Amino acid sequence: MISASGLRGHGVGCFLAVASASALLLPAASPAAAAGGSATGPEGQKLTVSTSSGLDPAGETVTVTGSGYNTEKGIYVAFCVDNGAGKTPTPCVGGVDMSGESGASVWVSSNPPSYGEGLAEPYGGSAHKGTFSVRLKVRAKDANTDCAAAGVTCAVITRNDHTRGGDQTQTVRIPVTFGASGATGGSGASAMPSASAAAGSGTTGGSGTTKAADEAADGSMASTGSDLALPVGLTAAGLVGAGAGVWFWARRRRTGSAPNPS
Repeated sequence: MISASGLRGHGVGCFLAVASASALLLPAASPAAAAGGSATGPEGQKLTVSTSSGLDPAGETVTVTGSGYNTEKGIYVAFCVDNGAGKTPTPCVGGVDMSGESGASVWVSSNPPSYGEGLAEPYGGSAHKGTFSVRLKVRAKDANTDCAAAGVTCAVITRNDHTRGGDQTQTVRIPVTFGASGATGGSGASAMPSASAAAGSGTTGGSGTTKAADEAADGSMASTGSDLALPVGLTAAGLVGAGAGVWFWARRRRTGSAPNPS
């Protein structure tokens, strides 16, 4: 037969086991999801990129989509130095991909010159409702361009192709930040694009890029973990601490009231 003190000890043991298991089962902090970005062009074009902050400087592939483009004008989708409003974004990291194999840039055109047939990807839609969705490899630098250098601002961009080199009507920019060095495409320690770049980019509010830029501008670090991390940890510690307190109380009570062996 189990004594009352034995029952108390058994119950405390069960409580401690449950508390420890609960602490282990509580969700761990998960990394914050990487944020995308979006921008609006001079003729209402909408450009989006799946990830625009915390990219791997060595190279990371993102998805770039666009809508509202003029299908009569071919464009390049690339990662380039942003020289400000009204100026062509150039040079581009990785150069112009004329083979279609490097992934550093994509040529989108529904009516390319003969040498571009089979290389340029056609728009979806027609007239001024052209759409596209491409994969683009973004890296911080190549042999000629360093987007992590101080004073250099880089962005995922669209611009009219070489057949309309001076036409800026389809130039749209989305500034990009890199993770390991904490540098943005081009501003070194600051994640805020230059005033001229911001004026010409038309970046919409609410994107992860804008938030990261605001946080870096005031000297704070962007969040890299779940907001649940602290309360989850405190809850686990509280459960284990409470269990330990009950166990010590029960042991002391049992020791003081147990009869001496005859």
